[in-house]
Amino acid sequence: MRRSPLLLSVGTLLAVMPVTPSAARTVAVEERSIDDLRAMMAAGRATSVDLVRAYLDRIARMDRKGPTLRAVIAVNPDAIAQARALDAERRAGRVRGPLHGIPLLIKDNVETADAMPTTAGSLALKDNLTRRDAPVVAELRRAGAVILGKTNLSEWANIRSSRSMSGWSAVGGLVRNPYALDRTACGSSSGSGAAVAASFAAAAVGTETDGSVICPSSLNGLVGLKPSIGLVSRTHVVPISHSQDTPGPMARSVRDVAVMLSAMVAPDLADPVTRDAVRHDYATGLSASALSGLRVAVLRPEMTRDLAARFDAALAVLRAGGATLVEVKRPQLDGLGDAEFTVLKTELKADLNTYLATTPAAVTTRTLDQVIAFNRANAATEMPFFDQETFDAAALTKGLADPAYRAARATSLRLAGVEGIDAMLKTARATVLVEPSYGAAWLSDPVHGDQYGGPSSSELPAVAGYPNLTVPMGMVRGLPVGLSFIAGKFGEAAVLGAGYAYEQRARARVAPAYRASADAGPGLEGTR
Repeated sequence: MRRSPLLLSVGTLLAVMPVTPSAARTVAVEERSIDDLRAMMAAGRATSVDLVRAYLDRIARMDRKGPTLRAVIAVNPDAIAQARALDAERRAGRVRGPLHGIPLLIKDNVETADAMPTTAGSLALKDNLTRRDAPVVAELRRAGAVILGKTNLSEWANIRSSRSMSGWSAVGGLVRNPYALDRTACGSSSGSGAAVAASFAAAAVGTETDGSVICPSSLNGLVGLKPSIGLVSRTHVVPISHSQDTPGPMARSVRDVAVMLSAMVAPDLADPVTRDAVRHDYATGLSASALSGLRVAVLRPEMTRDLAARFDAALAVLRAGGATLVEVKRPQLDGLGDAEFTVLKTELKADLNTYLATTPAAVTTRTLDQVIAFNRANAATEMPFFDQETFDAAALTKGLADPAYRAARATSLRLAGVEGIDAMLKTARATVLVEPSYGAAWLSDPVHGDQYGGPSSSELPAVAGYPNLTVPMGMVRGLPVGLSFIAGKFGEAAVLGAGYAYEQRARARVAPAYRASADAGPGLEGTR
């Protein structure tokens, strides 16, 4: 297929906009937090232009070379110009806030007004150059962020097939996990996860329908927040489900995630569920003593011995911080999975058709049916590893007025919320619920697809529309795992507060080493 001239690769863009270290100070950005970068700019040790160039240099050396992470689909040709303008504002005495001059990456299903198409990883959207900012991007820009580029993702946010390989897209290829390059970075915000772990930016925007912020954050050693539905606008985000979709911040610390969220929250008239969204500074109130006197419900799923040991160590940290832990059992929620899938299939068809109708004329796939036909006609590039049976099933749904869909949505909310999270919190008389986010990263497998069968914290908060924060809780055989903090709707301050206090005591995050493979440990060779 002829490549669109608008969809420039990282290498091509860097050739057009070369990194010239001689023209700027050499700045070390690896493992630097937003606060670190702010302090550097405030003290005059770096400019926003310096930061952009340092990150672009790191992407050029590591994304299509070196460990070949394939985390970035495109870099923004206007990033340096944006940084230069923000530097001028700083010199003139105007600093917009904690994100002023900070380079951020945006998942490539979220539109930006820059000269980059929004592809969702699919060649069907290679010409989707809308020149409009999603409101969430506009809010970040208003707060002073520089849009550095777009991150790779599981194509169509991992909804095309139940047998997919997380992290792969026809446009970007397969994202690799920086901790072990043969392991999954998890979908669908895999590129955002790998990019932030590799210090291609201090933070990034991901999106989640069910697990797509929490899983890549956990498996890439990051902090990630899936916000409550209704806090962050979804307008101009390639959709799956208006009931469950939300952008969310991903970074290397709870504070950075809180700073990001503070800039992302805003009401949007085009997205009615955000009508009650209230701007709030989630970072200022963070305290290392927030666990003292806090009642925490503990959900212990079936898990491997290694993961259980990390979970027990995390619970010990919570106790040492003054939390009261109350173990709870997950209620019987029969039918939740089927009800959720009915909702996702039905809303995928309705919401994607609505979105595609707003794309530029150059985008010739205007409906889900046309996307399906495009994939069949271009199967060699679009479907080399897995099919599109979920798309096919969605195409057969009967619309948002279908009684079966409406019943499924009501069942989903009741089971996940009232009878699920709400019931567990009430039983424990607790403010937050904790459980392992996921297990360790599995092998990327183009033959069999995703082969994960371990615990997952994502389903109940995703379906109920409640917040879920994952924080690193250490390593299992050289691979990171996370601890989830879950609360009721709009409980972001509670999960961020508890997560921050845990993080400050645990200090469990380990930087990636870019190994070829995870250490399986002794035992594979036997005793002879």
